[in-house]
Amino acid sequence: MHFDIQPIGVIHSPYKQKFAIPRQPRLVPEARAKLVFCDAFNREEFVRGIEEFSHLWLLFRFHETADKGYSALVRPPRLGGNERKGVFATRATFRPNGIGMSAVKLEGVEYKNGQLALLLSGIDLLDGTPIVDIKPYLPYSDALSDAAAGFADTRPQTAMTVAFSEQAEAFINAQHTYPELKAFITNVLKQDPRPAYKKKQASTQSYGMNLYDFNIRWQVDGEHNYVLEVAHIRAD
Repeated sequence: MHFDIQPIGVIHSPYKQKFAIPRQPRLVPEARAKLVFCDAFNREEFVRGIEEFSHLWLLFRFHETADKGYSALVRPPRLGGNERKGVFATRATFRPNGIGMSAVKLEGVEYKNGQLALLLSGIDLLDGTPIVDIKPYLPYSDALSDAAAGFADTRPQTAMTVAFSEQAEAFINAQHTYPELKAFITNVLKQDPRPAYKKKQASTQSYGMNLYDFNIRWQVDGEHNYVLEVAHIRAD
């Protein structure tokens, strides 16, 4: 049996590339996003009463990897990429139907210039991700205090520290569009977004990532991140 799924909206996220996206939602609470509804669902009736809920489940499509197929066995990052698990025993992106789920915080509902949107935080989705469904998060049903979580039974923790150069500090302080930008960058880097094999290298490593409209360059030396520069993304 085959069926089609119609997107109901699209995420406008600070994460412009897969690199540096947190492994799970709400690990970086400063990550704010907007879910903009598609034309067929761009009516306030579809979300009437949604403000009564503090959190939502988003069901979405891994749109950048869905066409790359799937594998029965995958290497979870939490295991350092060294051990294989069944894809249905993980939250890996390479899935038979390319469907993901994310529990995020609802910050508000916006209806501006005829466009309906949900304001969200704690997001872990790539910019442009198509949303296929929204469901209220129900604490009495969805939060199971006695649940076992296998190899991912605790929140991921690192000992990574973060410091900023004078240029980076000055740039962040001069912009006023994103008041939580420094905290956002700090918490993204504390998650240590590097691939597992990079974390084993002893030499100083340099990286770059795009968040919101900015390019961030930093170095990693052991367990220390040093943000070298924050700048506007150059238009090609």
